Amino acid sequence: MTLEKKVYQLQEELTELHRRKGEHTQQLIDLRNMLEEKEKELSSKISRLQDTEAALSALRLACKNLEQTIIEQESANQILKDEYEALQLAFSSLEQKHQKLEKDHSDLITRWMAHKAKDADRLNAENERVVRVKQAQLQKELEEAAKEPVVVKGDYLKSAPVCIAASVPNKMLFKFDAHDGEVNAVKWSPSGKTVVTGGGDRKLKLWDIGQKEAVLKGTLTGSNAAVMSVDFETEETLVVGASNDFASRVWTVDDLRLRHTLTGHSGKVLAAKFLGEFSKVVSGSHDRTLKIWDLRSRSCIRTIFAGSSCNDLVTSDGSGTNIISGHFDKRIRFWDTRSESSANEILLQGKITSLDLSPDGFYLLSCVRDDTLKLLDLRMNQVIRTFCADGFKVGCDWTRAKFSPDGQYITVGSQDGVLFIWNCSSARVEKTLKEHNTIITACSWNPSGQYIISVDKNKKAIVWTDI
Repeated sequence: MTLEKKVYQLQEELTELHRRKGEHTQQLIDLRNMLEEKEKELSSKISRLQDTEAALSALRLACKNLEQTIIEQESANQILKDEYEALQLAFSSLEQKHQKLEKDHSDLITRWMAHKAKDADRLNAENERVVRVKQAQLQKELEEAAKEPVVVKGDYLKSAPVCIAASVPNKMLFKFDAHDGEVNAVKWSPSGKTVVTGGGDRKLKLWDIGQKEAVLKGTLTGSNAAVMSVDFETEETLVVGASNDFASRVWTVDDLRLRHTLTGHSGKVLAAKFLGEFSKVVSGSHDRTLKIWDLRSRSCIRTIFAGSSCNDLVTSDGSGTNIISGHFDKRIRFWDTRSESSANEILLQGKITSLDLSPDGFYLLSCVRDDTLKLLDLRMNQVIRTFCADGFKVGCDWTRAKFSPDGQYITVGSQDGVLFIWNCSSARVEKTLKEHNTIITACSWNPSGQYIISVDKNKKAIVWTDI
């Protein structure tokens, strides 16, 4: 029994050993599996570590490149700063030179004006000498004529014409070359015996208009650029011309002497008119101002800031206190010289090229760059009639339109060289006259109402009539 018991115990021990061996075998297998997993995990981590090290190397390289870029940018920024400082110094130097040049320019202008004044004095002296010779000859002729009886006929005692009813011209009386270049302005004298023209050749010319020809009465010199506007004083003793050389000038008609040079505008002077009395002139300029001049003191007594380039102006009363101006900004402005600001303004649809008052002073005619003429009633301050026609186009910024002496008709030239005449009451085209071959710049109606003279950009002046 003891042996069997021992065998039994040994078998149990063997069974236990086999069981433990199986457990150990299973543990070994589990450990091997765990080892394989750990090896795989280690391999994965080694791979990730290598990738991370590679990315780190790349980032270090990028950081190094960025540091280099920053250094280059700082260097470029410093160069730009140095260039900016150099440009600032150059600008300061150029500004100083500019100021010096402006001062030199002002000095040159002053010296030039003084030189021109001397030239005008020399010209006046020469004109005086010629006048003295003519007066001496005339005195001699008068003394000889006084020895003979003279019968004075009533035909010679002519006064300024009075227009009862203007006639509409239907034909050309004659044509002549008024200037060497374009003719910008024309006007009959109040008596209707003389015409003054202003042109691109820097001259004003006085003409005696006959039945077959125009006789040059005198040439007025002294302007340094194209003459844009002309006007007679009511007694016909003086004539004023506005010029592109920033000045207006006044001449005496009898001896053709330059009496006054009115400088002060900083732009082209497009219009100049006698203001009420012979001793005052008003001018309108491209510099957006109007200036009133006193010829007795030879100075500007008033500057009106209009706010826009002035193309034309008129004085609406005999005392010269009311001025009407037409401007580049499409506005007509009304000024009372006794106040500081514009009394009123009217906005049209285009740039204003000219203004003209009716003989009774109640109506204002305006030529507009929208190819129309506007008739304004000054008592109501509004447009009452518009004139337009097929083929009519305003040719330039200084195209001048005019009333007939009786106020029944208006006339203006077109871009294609046609002279248009409208009836004021019906706004109907009464007549179109074609002899010019280029832009008609200005026209003027004789105070008698029987003739019209028109001028163009190709030297020509044409006198029209129905007689």
